[in-house]
Amino acid sequence: MEPTTRRNALKATLVGAAATVLPTADAAPKGKAAPITNPQWASGVEGQRKADLGNGSYRNPIVPGDHPDPTVLKDGDDYYMTFSSFQAYPGVVIWHSKDLVNWTPIGPALKKPIGAVWATDIAKHNGRYYIYIPAVTDAGNAIYVIHADNIRGPWSDPIDLKISDCIDPGHAVGEDGKRYLFLNGVRRIRLTDDGLTTDGPLEQVYKPWEYPKDWVVEMFAPEGPKILRRGEWFYMIAAVGGTSGPPTSHMVTVARSKSIHGPWENCPHNPIVHTQSTDEPWWSRGHATIVEGPGGDWWMIYHGYENGYRTLGRQPLLEPIEWTKDGWPRAKGGILATPLAKPKGGRTSTAGFALSDDFSTNKLGMQWGFYAPAADETERARYENGSLIVRAKGSSPADCSPLTCVVGDHSYEATVTLEMTEGAQGGLALFYDHRGFVGIGFGDGKMFTYNNGQEQAWMRQPLAANPVRIKVTNRENIVTFHYSIDGKTWIQHPWQMEVSGYHHNVFNGFMSLRIALFSAGKGEVRTRDFTYRGLGG
Repeated sequence: MEPTTRRNALKATLVGAAATVLPTADAAPKGKAAPITNPQWASGVEGQRKADLGNGSYRNPIVPGDHPDPTVLKDGDDYYMTFSSFQAYPGVVIWHSKDLVNWTPIGPALKKPIGAVWATDIAKHNGRYYIYIPAVTDAGNAIYVIHADNIRGPWSDPIDLKISDCIDPGHAVGEDGKRYLFLNGVRRIRLTDDGLTTDGPLEQVYKPWEYPKDWVVEMFAPEGPKILRRGEWFYMIAAVGGTSGPPTSHMVTVARSKSIHGPWENCPHNPIVHTQSTDEPWWSRGHATIVEGPGGDWWMIYHGYENGYRTLGRQPLLEPIEWTKDGWPRAKGGILATPLAKPKGGRTSTAGFALSDDFSTNKLGMQWGFYAPAADETERARYENGSLIVRAKGSSPADCSPLTCVVGDHSYEATVTLEMTEGAQGGLALFYDHRGFVGIGFGDGKMFTYNNGQEQAWMRQPLAANPVRIKVTNRENIVTFHYSIDGKTWIQHPWQMEVSGYHHNVFNGFMSLRIALFSAGKGEVRTRDFTYRGLGG
């Protein structure tokens, strides 16, 4: 006889409960749950958080959710921005704006897996667009470049610049017209005129500004150098302090020189941005680009963690700056706790996009990305009759390269219908990485439960549900799963989970907690009718 333990007692209670219909406020797949009221943000498409408040002001973040290491290009009246995409492919999604507040994605620029993508830089030179891309792999770091004659593509395959053990490229053109990449450290390497190969040694060019020794930071970590030429000066906007760890780690620093070759002098009021207290709404603020606004005023875009929601990753923040009489930038947004006036002269455009997907068109790269894919990963997926069919792989969410989707709301709900062939397990999860996820799966007459990054085998139970509709509700990091066998009545999964710890300071990797669809085992999983809605806040 199996000994009586707390886990066995829980198993008996929970498995028994799973077989019954539990009363919920949302009794059917198409029902409406009571929204969580939060007046701080405007409500955008599908109830997603929206920065533009509609009254001439905005509230950060400008693009909710995990869009770290923002790099921004002003191209006439248009602005383009892209972010680190890490191990999601297709990746390096380019976003467009006319006013620096409302942003809409254009599409992915990188489709060939090269590793975890960190801190890119987007540039335009002699009419051609370039994105310089660091790729981090187990074998080491490399810097690649892709290029296009049209910002909307097609983009070239990545070209390896053969720069080892560097990250955070920042493209610059010197007073002599020569092209350079500035890199973490702060180091620099010259490029050929076409920007596609290196043309000189990697060299140290600047001793980064140092903060007082008693400041609480993660580590020194000088990184993210971006070069702006304004008037007679080259400005180097960089970061120190580490992007995670203590909330007071990251910061924005500035140095300047009248030549791309230096010498560089540090700003007398460094750092110009720095989280100083855990009471502030945004933590670890840093990794900035300075850009001129549409009306001639000046702005800074950088990232930060949202207090209480590290699970959402590092989100892009917009802050106004002014130029002092002696030619230094000074931040004017304070701690970003209140709405700020929008940039002058911009034209309001669409913000965000719908995450719901009827799978009638290919949206891989726009909202869906395979986690840690093999080179041929996209061949697993095909579109057919209003559904997405994904060939099974691995044995669980941990090793099947699930399809993931970035979310930016404090509270949200997502539903999907899955149909599995023999041998396949399909499911819905909230996924940080292969070590950290929660979810439920179905296949071959069984229901599988995942928590703390592994299957909880003691909760596995016989359950004939094929097709099955699954719902995940995340209310301020409290997660509840439901499933429906008949398409009419929801059954609540008996285990409600708390996920506030699923972030970089626990798991490393600089990721965020994302919605994930997974197809594991053998055979295929057919996915239909994915719906998303923000629940306010």
